[in-house]
Amino acid sequence: QVQLVESGGGLVQPGGSLRLSCVLSGSAIIIYNMSWYRQAPGKQRELVAEVTRGAVSNYADSVKGRFTISRDNAKSTVYLQMNMLKPEDTAVYYCYALGPRAYWGQGTQVTVSS
Repeated sequence: QVQLVESGGGLVQPGGSLRLSCVLSGSAIIIYNMSWYRQAPGKQRELVAEVTRGAVSNYADSVKGRFTISRDNAKSTVYLQMNMLKPEDTAVYYCYALGPRAYWGQGTQVTVSS
C-alpha cells in the first residue's frame, strides 16, 4: 500500500523559510512524478511545483524564484524548499505522486504571519 507522509509545516514570519518533506512508502518513488499542491481556505487546490521521474522541475508563476522542489530517490523523499515566504503562501500543502496510480498525502499546514 502506497503512503505519502508530509512534514515540515508550521508558522513562519513573512520573509522566512521552511522546508517541506514528503516520504513515499510502499513502492519505488523513482516510478512517480512528484508534485506539491496547496489549498488555501475558500480556494481551489493548486499546483505549486512538480518534479518528473527525470528530475525536470516546473513551478507555478507565483512561486518561481522562491521555491525549489527536489527529490532524493535513495531516501524515497521529495522536498519543497520555500524561501521569501509571503502571507499569501498560507495554505495546506499536499504531496502528490503520479505513476501507475495516483496518491495524495494528508497535508501539512503552512502559515505565514507576523
